[in-house]
Amino acid sequence: MNTDISNFPYLHGFSDEEQERLLRQADYFEHALYRNVDFSDCERILEVGCGVGAQTEILLRRFPRLQITGIDSSDRQLATLQKRMEKGFLGAERFNFQKANAQDMDFEGRKFDGAFLCWILEHIPQPEKVLSEVKRVLKKGSPVYISEVMNSSFFLNPYSPNTWKYWMAFNDYQWENAGDPFVGAKLGNLLLSQGFQNIQTKVISLHFDNREPEKRRRTIQYWTELLLSAAPSLLAAECVSKEMVEGMKAELRAVSKNPEAISHYSFMQARAEV
Repeated sequence: MNTDISNFPYLHGFSDEEQERLLRQADYFEHALYRNVDFSDCERILEVGCGVGAQTEILLRRFPRLQITGIDSSDRQLATLQKRMEKGFLGAERFNFQKANAQDMDFEGRKFDGAFLCWILEHIPQPEKVLSEVKRVLKKGSPVYISEVMNSSFFLNPYSPNTWKYWMAFNDYQWENAGDPFVGAKLGNLLLSQGFQNIQTKVISLHFDNREPEKRRRTIQYWTELLLSAAPSLLAAECVSKEMVEGMKAELRAVSKNPEAISHYSFMQARAEV
């Protein structure tokens, strides 16, 4: 029996503000995330977890011959995506999407010649089932690119105790609700277990200090938005207190103004072939 992944809670929610944050997040990570992604030899790829189309728009811009089919299990995200497409974005005529369970796709085998997954396996129970389905629908020799979180790598200086406690609660909540905030480190094993070939993994680090103050400022702003996006869910589940959230806000404001601040985070990117 396949798991209906739409039944599992999404930590960040589906508010209008959150969907706008996803677009800013895609913009923030673009340079680091796409430096090793190459779909130049592909014609038709599958994007698993297309959401509001934040990554889709970047893929369409970077690869102007590409046809993309996106799937997502969230009606709310897909409704926003539909509105964005009606307003028009570059390459929208080369993109179609549908609601689907990534663990049980309706596509025929060997339909696509590439696949893209970004920040999706962290939210899915039994990610190996997703990778099994991805392999089934890809033609022999097709590449798959996966970018995923490694939340144990997060570091902020000066030490901010409320932020750190909140971050632990953030990860515990995701783990207890069938997600995996550390799945990036496991991509090699997951791909190998499903029979993928030529597996490569890279650790991509975003480390900013006094040498790049503007990038550091932008990074701390990104983390402030991401952390606060989970506050409603964490407060409702009584995983954090209002005092902790307010303490975290104060700490992040202080870090953003500190001339000796340091921000570090690493994520994992994998490439493999069928």
